[in-house]
Amino acid sequence: MFSDLDNLLSQRDKKILFVGIGNLLKSDDGVGVYISRKIKSKVNISSLSVEVSVENYIGKINSLNPDLLVLIDCMDLNSSPGTFKLFSLSETQDLTFNTHNISLKSLSSFFSMPVLVLGIQPEKIGFGENISYLVKSIADKIIKHINKLEVQNGR
Repeated sequence: MFSDLDNLLSQRDKKILFVGIGNLLKSDDGVGVYISRKIKSKVNISSLSVEVSVENYIGKINSLNPDLLVLIDCMDLNSSPGTFKLFSLSETQDLTFNTHNISLKSLSSFFSMPVLVLGIQPEKIGFGENISYLVKSIADKIIKHINKLEVQNGR
């Protein structure tokens, strides 16, 4: 289940920037921000929380000049809540949801580096500040996995 993350993080010569996207007031929609805030920065790993305004951070992201950009966001994967998938931005549909002012796919034209998406299937996205149990559980596993691999990569 974590093999795609393992492959991504095994690229020790690549600077990877994880960007958390989402609305913290809409339950599981805030999972990307939740994860990005808990990622421990290392030599080749950093994170940025942009909440619902990723378009306002295009200049900042480009100035950080990562080799790989990973957008973390909740999205409908037509799967069970908590399911996650790492895939290329080109594999996403060109949709704009009510929590984004610009579609994720449209963002790719603003970046010169490859852009991946870590999409997480929500259980609920109604108003509320708490992430659902299933989604929070997988988010915590993703965080532990990234932070554990960061240490291993640093050896």
